[in-house]
Amino acid sequence: MKTLYTAEALASGEGRDGNARTKDGKLDVTLASPVELGGDGQGTNPEQLFAAGYAACFHSALRLVGRKEKADLTDSAVAAKIHFGALEDGVGYGLAAELEIALPALDLATAEALVAKAHRICPYSNATRGNINVDIKILEVAA
Repeated sequence: MKTLYTAEALASGEGRDGNARTKDGKLDVTLASPVELGGDGQGTNPEQLFAAGYAACFHSALRLVGRKEKADLTDSAVAAKIHFGALEDGVGYGLAAELEIALPALDLATAEALVAKAHRICPYSNATRGNINVDIKILEVAA
């Protein structure tokens, strides 16, 4: 891989209960385990950060392929859900992802083709492919 950009971040404190900040200071967040995992929920958590990053990255990839195809991407959006859970073997934890995509100006066939292309070029999709389950759903298309 030819590196085009490198993001740098530091996490400190108690891991899920601490702080994370980027080297340039543009992101500086308090981390807290969610209530569902026994925490106080008074901060963000790695899964929320992953969800935001994946949604933004996939939407960017979708916009890129859409421009190349001259597709109408008016009001397009991508929502990501990151699921955290215990692995079936009882050792450790894992993640799964869901992407919910709205392409209200496109017909279903065009939307499916663009989403497939975006999934091939999105860095998050490439990083997760073969490592975690990623379920992609197109929820909104033109009638």
